[in-house]
Amino acid sequence: MTELPRIILASASPRRAEILRTAGWPFATFPVDIDELRGPAEDAVSYVERLAREKSEAAAARCDASIIVAADTTVTIDQHILEKPTGEKDAVRMLQLLNNRWHKVLTGIALYDRERSQTIIAHETTEVKFAAISDEEIQWYVASGEPMDKAGGYAIQGLGARLIEEIRGDYFNVVGLPLRLLYELVQTNARCQGFE
Repeated sequence: MTELPRIILASASPRRAEILRTAGWPFATFPVDIDELRGPAEDAVSYVERLAREKSEAAAARCDASIIVAADTTVTIDQHILEKPTGEKDAVRMLQLLNNRWHKVLTGIALYDRERSQTIIAHETTEVKFAAISDEEIQWYVASGEPMDKAGGYAIQGLGARLIEEIRGDYFNVVGLPLRLLYELVQTNARCQGFE
């Protein structure tokens, strides 16, 4: 498949939109609001896949586009799931937890095909290593405001790039949209429809 189908991105994230623009993927955005509260026994994979599905379904109920894509990203370390910080103290706590350690970034992605009334759901995992950073660096980064609306309390594509030592896997996944996985889902969907 060389020609990319136009999609509706069920997200207000400028980072996800920028990834699609960078890849030359035709799209329009259709942000939706859903309850993102995690269930008490919900693991990270179930959580991001469920939220991606619910976002795609919410958009499909209000938009008649052929293909709708939604995503949700979270960060895990040890047994902790790090969502968006609730405030500056929470951001500091997260950065201290990540400091000089490996963690995982998971993004759930859902592709809704209206013609087939079917949703394909998958997820991508990338491992990220924080450098050893000082308390002063943590305070500087939190004061920048960048961590406040980011899963795990950092943005790899922004000022937070200074904090990252190594990455294993899909960089775009850490930003919020695993591009190769999306491309593979679109290809799978096209094959299921009987054309490429």
